[in-house]
Amino acid sequence: MGGPVPKQFMDWGGRPLLRATIETFFGPGMPKIEGVAIALPSDRIDEVSKWEFPAPHWCAEGGPTRQESVHAALKLLDGCPPDEPTMIHDAVRPFPPPGAVNEAIALLGEWDGAVLAEASTDTLKRVSADFRVVATEPREVIYRAQTPQVAKLSIWRRAFAWAEQQGFHGTDDVSMLEAMGLKVRVVPSPPSNRKITVPEDCRNQGSGIRG
Repeated sequence: MGGPVPKQFMDWGGRPLLRATIETFFGPGMPKIEGVAIALPSDRIDEVSKWEFPAPHWCAEGGPTRQESVHAALKLLDGCPPDEPTMIHDAVRPFPPPGAVNEAIALLGEWDGAVLAEASTDTLKRVSADFRVVATEPREVIYRAQTPQVAKLSIWRRAFAWAEQQGFHGTDDVSMLEAMGLKVRVVPSPPSNRKITVPEDCRNQGSGIRG
């Protein structure tokens, strides 16, 4: 993203993007949120601790990787019921769709985890180290992972402990569940549930589609 301010604290409609993202989960149609655990740079903890939400929130210092940061946040939930559905969400993805979020949580009765994901509309090429095309992947079975990613708190605890013991590093959270042989279900989600990554993503801040 560039600029002097980390993107999760850039202005988003008069408030930090991180705060706007969290507040979205307290909006219409969302499941009831009992609490929020947030991983942050150490120099932002005092600031974020003073924010107010309709439910309690707790802050922890993040680690050098996404996986270590999420693990630090999960440790803040040690006193919570182990069967509680727990969502892991990107700080800079401010348009989570309520319908897909609720569907993901409802699936935990028969699945170990669920991930919001967007069906690929592109033809995808598998390439070798020298960029030679090796294969064309059937796009009807390819989905682009989004967040939130959902599992019961006890499952997340097992997964992060296992990953730490095995030295496993995933590019997203449910990849740990997959590596453990657990069942993860994709919940189709719209492209409006986008991640703010480059300056062009900041245009039309209110253009997310909720549904």
